[in-house]
Amino acid sequence: MSDLTKIAVDAMGGDGSPKKIVDGIIYNHKLNKKNFFKIFGNKVNIEALIKGKINKDFYEIIHTDNVVKSTDSPLEAAKRGKDTSMWLAIESVKKKETDIVISAGNTGALLVIAKLNLKMIENIDKPALSALWPNKKGMSVVLDLGANIECNSKNLVDFSIMGASLYKSLYPNEKPNTALLNIGSEELKGNEIIKETFQILNEKKSDNFNFSGYIEGNELMDGNVNVIVSDGFTGNVALKTAEGTANFITDELKKVFKGTILGKLSAILNFSNLTKFKKRLDPRLYNGAIFIGLDSPVVKSHGGTDHIGFSNSLNVCTKIVNGNLIQKIRDNI
Repeated sequence: MSDLTKIAVDAMGGDGSPKKIVDGIIYNHKLNKKNFFKIFGNKVNIEALIKGKINKDFYEIIHTDNVVKSTDSPLEAAKRGKDTSMWLAIESVKKKETDIVISAGNTGALLVIAKLNLKMIENIDKPALSALWPNKKGMSVVLDLGANIECNSKNLVDFSIMGASLYKSLYPNEKPNTALLNIGSEELKGNEIIKETFQILNEKKSDNFNFSGYIEGNELMDGNVNVIVSDGFTGNVALKTAEGTANFITDELKKVFKGTILGKLSAILNFSNLTKFKKRLDPRLYNGAIFIGLDSPVVKSHGGTDHIGFSNSLNVCTKIVNGNLIQKIRDNI
């Protein structure tokens, strides 16, 4: 069992936990027998859900009475104690008992508790929250998505290196194109920090990625850039805008195809294409934000996703560990 990827799971975070979390583990295990799950939470509840569904060689349950609440501020979560499922799951990575940690719980609490327990990778000043976004040609890595509201040029250069390392971990046969999210494609556009970062990356020769200059918001989904870099404020606004637009389009299409007899007939005739469209925009396929820059990877699953979305974020965990993300960042920084 030593060749298994050891994943620490906070089973008590997010909507519908621990059932959703355990169902996600069971679903993931059916598809992939290469993970070992160290599960933190209420042992009685978790055991009742998982017993007989997975061989005991593939999981261990660590009982915790205390949990971080969704309503806790990061400070309240840290003060809640070192016996919460979230804290103990992160601590298991710190102690090298597991390879990676995942939680669907309180995002702010997860970032703070992770920073309290884990060290920064040498020469990196700030960690970043990154995620996978769909584009016309596949997937993009986007960071930072809210961990750092203000960034200097060194931070953005570090994010470029970390984002490219993450992309290489997930897609080892590809060399990513990296760009800075900006209000225009011309060199003179943007604030002084963006322009300074542009100069540094333009002069920096990297075996890890190709620097593609600036990218504007309307080009994010084109697929010509694989790693998109910004400060946390801009990145978070871009993320919420993209999510909102996708939901708007999906809801409007539903109204069109359900509103009239002609619409319903069109829906029947286009059923195959509509199914493909729905699947392409399914947020569960892209579930799993990655907190990178610390000396162990931390994955945040969306609190509102279902068991399939959580299973997909477990796949991200496996790829990150097998792709040796942390060593890639160390090598390239």
